[in-house]
Amino acid sequence: MQISSRFTVALHIFTCVDTFKDDYKVTSDFLASSINTNPVIIRKILTQLKSAGLINVARGTGGIELTRDLSEITFFDVYEAIEPVEDGDLFRFHEAPNPDCPVGRNIHALLDDKLKAIQNAMEAEMKKYTLLDLRTGMKELLAKEA
Repeated sequence: MQISSRFTVALHIFTCVDTFKDDYKVTSDFLASSINTNPVIIRKILTQLKSAGLINVARGTGGIELTRDLSEITFFDVYEAIEPVEDGDLFRFHEAPNPDCPVGRNIHALLDDKLKAIQNAMEAEMKKYTLLDLRTGMKELLAKEA
């Protein structure tokens, strides 16, 4: 299992918007240049972020606004917008374990609670970090480069 790169691309987008908002017109082309990907991918992610209520996008002008303060948007909020989990479960189970096999008929009882605990721990950890942490970290990194 691996979370797709869309999650880190979304965090990259937020960091670019915050870093460059006062100096540049932050468009999907601008973001694609920083991320080194196709602007179509950026627009799809922006659509997901907008649908989740995390940003507003002014079409044509490249204006991207956050709907909440940086300190109020967690990594989990971004993850939830970009990587929606099916039926609320991060781990997808194989469809039909063999009920005639002792392992097959008991695998859910064995794993369900453990996998849910793992998911809950990951989500709790993601809720500890906000977009404000990205701003702070980027400022520190840029200051070291100066």
